[in-house]
Amino acid sequence: MGASETAQRHVLCMKWGTKYGPEYVNRLYAMVRRHLSGSFNFVCLTDDATGIRPEVQCLPIPPLNLHLKPGQRDGAWKKLTTFEADLHGLRGTALFLDVDVVIVGSLDAFFEYPGDFLIIHDYPRFWRFGKRITGNSSVYRFQLGAHADVLEYFRTHMEEVQANNRNEQTFLSRYLHKQGKLAYWPTGWCPSFKYHGIPSWPLNYWREPCVPEGARIMIFHGECNPPDALAGRRNKRLGFIRPARWVAQHWRE
Repeated sequence: MGASETAQRHVLCMKWGTKYGPEYVNRLYAMVRRHLSGSFNFVCLTDDATGIRPEVQCLPIPPLNLHLKPGQRDGAWKKLTTFEADLHGLRGTALFLDVDVVIVGSLDAFFEYPGDFLIIHDYPRFWRFGKRITGNSSVYRFQLGAHADVLEYFRTHMEEVQANNRNEQTFLSRYLHKQGKLAYWPTGWCPSFKYHGIPSWPLNYWREPCVPEGARIMIFHGECNPPDALAGRRNKRLGFIRPARWVAQHWRE
């Protein structure tokens, strides 16, 4: 663990099911290694470690004990298990990254930026008004074991939480906001590929998607994942993007 357990840095990701193959974890590790100076421990919480490179510590996803209706999926609620009081004995600071992000800049400041719990300030939508609290949980940082009450509350109030919150990041943000612990990464560190990388119509027909200035981690949610963006595919009716050739430069082992 190094000279000081409390100083240990962990990068966490999570992979379950068949949507993302081991190459997502392997490339994420490679991107972190290129962009994070110093030592760190890379952990993948997963139900299948097949094909994942040996530098990655693969550990089981803790059981969520979520009571599901027939055919209902537990989805990203699994992320809440990162807040176990004892996550496989890990100690120190954890930076959680979704497996489909693309790292394009230094990660050092993600471990240095002040705050109890840091998360992306979810991207504004034109139809949403008022103060936005919700964070986007593609990238968040916390002290391991420090927010076990988040998971405990969810486990003891599952129906209430699911009825009042669209997803895990809405619940997580509201819960920690009430405690005064919620803070956000600086604007521009984690831009959305969908909202900030794709040129607006009609420029999208002749301009390639870009990496905004100041970006450190590009977030892929909704319409595209990295290989889609690289191939110029968009999961949207009447949507069009040119191939985002910059993805190949960063999303690699």
